[in-house]
Amino acid sequence: MNIYVGNLSWQMTDEDLRTLFEQYGSVTSAKIVKDKVSGRSKGFGFVEMPEDTEAQNALSSLYDSEVLGRKIIVNEAQPKPQNGGGFKKRSFGGGGGGGYKKGGFNRGGNDGGYNRDY
Repeated sequence: MNIYVGNLSWQMTDEDLRTLFEQYGSVTSAKIVKDKVSGRSKGFGFVEMPEDTEAQNALSSLYDSEVLGRKIIVNEAQPKPQNGGGFKKRSFGGGGGGGYKKGGFNRGGNDGGYNRDY
């Protein structure tokens, strides 16, 4: 089972996370998500436990508990959406636009742009 662990202390390491969950059974992996640029913890991570019964025990035991001064959040991780995330792709371009009425092709008046005198 893959477990989401949130509201982690900034000082917590991958090894600390592993040790926390190994109290309840075997841990395949424990990883805190870090910012790509700064390398700083984003305050959440994932723990993978091969035995569902051990993972359920860890979830119920660690629910509403405090670790390094912070009340952590633990739940079963949900799979990533297949459509690439929560943002809809938008097309930029086309559309009518609004606001400015000057510029572009001049269809009357003589205030710049292209005119129709051939």
